[in-house]
Amino acid sequence: MNVEEFRKYGKEVIDYICQYGSNIEERDVAPTLDPGYLKKLLPADAPQSPESFKDVLEDFEQKIMPGVVHWNHPKFFAYFPSGNSFPSVLGDMLSSAIGSIGFSWASCPAAAELETIVMNWYAKALGLPKAFISDAPGSTGGGALQGSASECVLVSLITARARAINELKGHTSVHDSVFLPNLIAYASREAHSSVEKATKMALVKLRIIDADERGRMRVDLLQQAIQNDANAGLTPFFVVATVGTTGGCAFDDISEIGKVCRQVSSIWLHVDGAYAGNSFILPEMRVFSAGLEYADSFNTNPNKLLLTNFDASALWVRDVMVLKSALNVNPLYLRHEHINGVDYRHYGIPLSRRFRALKLWFVFRTYGVKGLQEYIRNHMVLAKKFEMLVRKDERFEVRNDVHLGLVCFRMRTGDEPNHLLLAQINHSGKMHMTPAKFNGRYVIRFCVTYEHATEKDILDAWNQIKGFAEEILRDVQLEISSAPATPETERTSSEPTGPVSGKPPIKKKLTRTKSLRFSFTRSISREQFQSQSEHLMDGCTPILVVDPKTIQQNFQQAAEDNQNNNTKLKDISDVDTDEASN
Repeated sequence: MNVEEFRKYGKEVIDYICQYGSNIEERDVAPTLDPGYLKKLLPADAPQSPESFKDVLEDFEQKIMPGVVHWNHPKFFAYFPSGNSFPSVLGDMLSSAIGSIGFSWASCPAAAELETIVMNWYAKALGLPKAFISDAPGSTGGGALQGSASECVLVSLITARARAINELKGHTSVHDSVFLPNLIAYASREAHSSVEKATKMALVKLRIIDADERGRMRVDLLQQAIQNDANAGLTPFFVVATVGTTGGCAFDDISEIGKVCRQVSSIWLHVDGAYAGNSFILPEMRVFSAGLEYADSFNTNPNKLLLTNFDASALWVRDVMVLKSALNVNPLYLRHEHINGVDYRHYGIPLSRRFRALKLWFVFRTYGVKGLQEYIRNHMVLAKKFEMLVRKDERFEVRNDVHLGLVCFRMRTGDEPNHLLLAQINHSGKMHMTPAKFNGRYVIRFCVTYEHATEKDILDAWNQIKGFAEEILRDVQLEISSAPATPETERTSSEPTGPVSGKPPIKKKLTRTKSLRFSFTRSISREQFQSQSEHLMDGCTPILVVDPKTIQQNFQQAAEDNQNNNTKLKDISDVDTDEASN
């Protein structure tokens, strides 16, 4: 494709995007296709000769788009928002056109310096502690854009692990892996599943802390667990607090958690605010950010609630040098003479980095802080409207505290009728929602996600939900409401008690297979979902805590096997990373 062809088809693609956004309501929110649909429509092998780009675009509309879930549809109420906006798309287009791989200042000075500036803008807009702002007087902290919140959690955990191991080993020459069985991390039962994945990848133990009836981590149980583990000879090294849990958008008490963590020097406190952390751009939401001064790291996703398209996840740390020392690998071919330039390859897992800051810069400049605040407040107002509609209908109940755009509701029946309700909703193709298990009950998550959402979108959705429910409730007896008390009447017991030492309804009945499929849209079986009652749950995956004794036995056995199988290599010493790279 030459320049003139790119100009021609580029304009056509822009026109297509504009038309798609303007007429998106004419499409079903989600497909009702079966897996493997696309394989039947496309050839088994790539074309040997060039094809017309016009044909490619036609195939895109006729074959690809029928299988797309439209995350920016007014009736998409699943998961959390997929941040998107025209300024962000244009910024990403320029980033792709430039094509720079900004792993160091020398590889693209503009990418490195803009990221630093934008991350400081972002931190100040959220009202974060000055310790996270790189240009604040006396600050040793700073931030970087990662690919996802999962990366942020993993990077923070690896950094915490490195710090804890360095403290344990002191000046000895013992290999770092020897200390792994001793390390233990902590997260709420409502924490995101990425925490479990991070601990698996880092080969450390994870202890799950129960949540209270509002979905918040029980601080008293966290304190007791840390005390018990310390007494057992383990090293507590990492605690994850969540602001805006996936299951019910609950806010952990960062202040009380932070006070507990401060009593144990080996603990790194990470605060995961992937969705709700962005709400701190609103002064009235900063009541939930109280205690961030205790945090060693904090992350939030502009690609969820700040109109910036994926991928873009912001991570700030209190001490950049601790982060860099954990991830620093510096072979000769990556070195340069500009020692004062920021090399963001030391701030995360990948070496290669896209020019992510460009789209976030476009968003901040185009909307301004006030425009972003207005967008989030609109979501909050509409969620409250939906909550009011649900509470006024005695057949339904709301299970979570509605602070942002998420409402967790259910019919006042057993779980099976609610499974069927969600299946009917999703099978219609006219709305899309997801389930979760919150406070021990199956709930349907209704999240306002559309940038230009209106009250009409909410009212239309509620009327359709009621229509589906009426079909189901004809032969079902209602339960007495078991929803938790309102915050005003709540009595909490989570404070620590002492110091820590050391279309209308579908008339056709769904088949069992389709009912299972459309009521569990996060690719897990009903059995897996129900099994989460004993493990960490976020509506996604079950979390298991491995028995410490089993880990120790396996570690010892692996060490013995390794020694027996490698006796011939006993004289080979470790080689410095930089020398090996060169």
